[in-house]
Amino acid sequence: MTTEHQIAFFLRELETGDTWRRAAAAKGLGKLGDTEHAAVLVRAAADPAPEVREGAAVGLGRLGVVAAGAKTLPALMDDDDPWVRRKASLASLRLGLRDREVVDAYGRLLSDPDHHLRINALEGLRELGVPGDVPALVRLLGDPAHGIWGLAWHIVHEREKDPDVEAELVRTAQWGEEAARVRALWMLPDQHVDRLLLSLLRDLTDDPSAEVRSAVAFRLTRVDRPEAQDALFAALEAEPAPEMVSRLLFWLRRSGDERLLGPASRWLSDERAGPQAAGALGAVGGKAATKLLRAVLTDPTTAASTLAAAATAYGEVGRWDAVWLLLPLLEHPASEVYEGALRGLDAMASTGFRPWERAAVARALVARLGVDPALAGVAARVLKGLVEALPGLRELVDRTTSAYVRAEVLSLLDPHNATDADTPHDLPLFVRHLDDEHAWVRQAAAEGVAHWVEEGGTLPPGQERLRERLTALDLDPFDYVREAAAKALRALDEGRIN
Repeated sequence: MTTEHQIAFFLRELETGDTWRRAAAAKGLGKLGDTEHAAVLVRAAADPAPEVREGAAVGLGRLGVVAAGAKTLPALMDDDDPWVRRKASLASLRLGLRDREVVDAYGRLLSDPDHHLRINALEGLRELGVPGDVPALVRLLGDPAHGIWGLAWHIVHEREKDPDVEAELVRTAQWGEEAARVRALWMLPDQHVDRLLLSLLRDLTDDPSAEVRSAVAFRLTRVDRPEAQDALFAALEAEPAPEMVSRLLFWLRRSGDERLLGPASRWLSDERAGPQAAGALGAVGGKAATKLLRAVLTDPTTAASTLAAAATAYGEVGRWDAVWLLLPLLEHPASEVYEGALRGLDAMASTGFRPWERAAVARALVARLGVDPALAGVAARVLKGLVEALPGLRELVDRTTSAYVRAEVLSLLDPHNATDADTPHDLPLFVRHLDDEHAWVRQAAAEGVAHWVEEGGTLPPGQERLRERLTALDLDPFDYVREAAAKALRALDEGRIN
């Protein structure tokens, strides 16, 4: 059947067919028809059967005649049948309609009970770059579906300098329904906090919703006024919900205020708030805080999450016994405790370990370097510059199955970081890994070769073969490998000149 015959068939079906055949004919006509058939689909859009109106909406979207769509689709977006509304909104998106009637229709769909239609409306308004019905848009910040409130959040954020959007955001932050209010508070520009300060201070303790109190607290942490800080510490003292306490401790810890000591010490044993309590104690520092942290680290009943946070905090405080308390925790069966201890040692590494600590740290970390490849970079930072680690690293480089660990070990053997009596013999380790299947290992190997030549001031034996292997890396698919190889070749050239 030719296209002309099919179109003639669809036209007859629209006149004489039953409901489902008329609906199918409208969709088919939109696919195969031309501009002249737009009027037929416009008439079909007034069919008493919703299935046919739905088909007409689909057909108009397919036909691509903007004028016909602009004339008909806004009315269909207000249809009593949700499927008609849904297809009409999709068709308007497809046609890219921008008329005032379409914008208004999208705005009304923001309050539609069908969540698909709320999404379609948001997509349409985002495409048009307008907020539509502003109160309805901001209300959707409280929609239970992430796909909806996330889109609404994005549009509000893009339009937050629009006076209508800004005013509605402020109103919702003060008086909105719980979920929308929480997100409005998180989004509220700082310049509006002062005008809401009195209500925020009241709601910090009086609002029955922990989520609202949490959002209010977040806003107040950004207010540099004594009454706001005092209210936050008072709220922390009185707050009964562990989740809220945890957030307050997190937000207030940067203050280092000694008023954190009391609440933090009381919540250390709580599994949910304990980790933030430990972090807060680390931020406060001093004898009282370190005594509490030491007790947590040596108590076998401490929850793993709190133990991990306490280990990091104790390392940040940097007490004289920190290394000896943290090293045993590297053997803890809970991976989060290993990470906490490692991050505590990392904090100490920035100021350097004492001479009598260096060998113990090197032995412990080299032995555990492959435990969690994702933390290999952190372990490498701790080991950087520790000459005592080099013998163990040389044994590890060819034994480990982790590419991340191989790359980090090679970087630690790089003479730019640390050298010992065996460093002049490390070149074969770098050369072997120039052909590693992982790019970041090849990069570390090439950089090691370059620095070996630079630091040693001598040319390696078999340098022509080495030069060939480095030159071959000019074809490496990764630019950072090519750059490292080029650097090594320059080092060889400069060494030849010298």
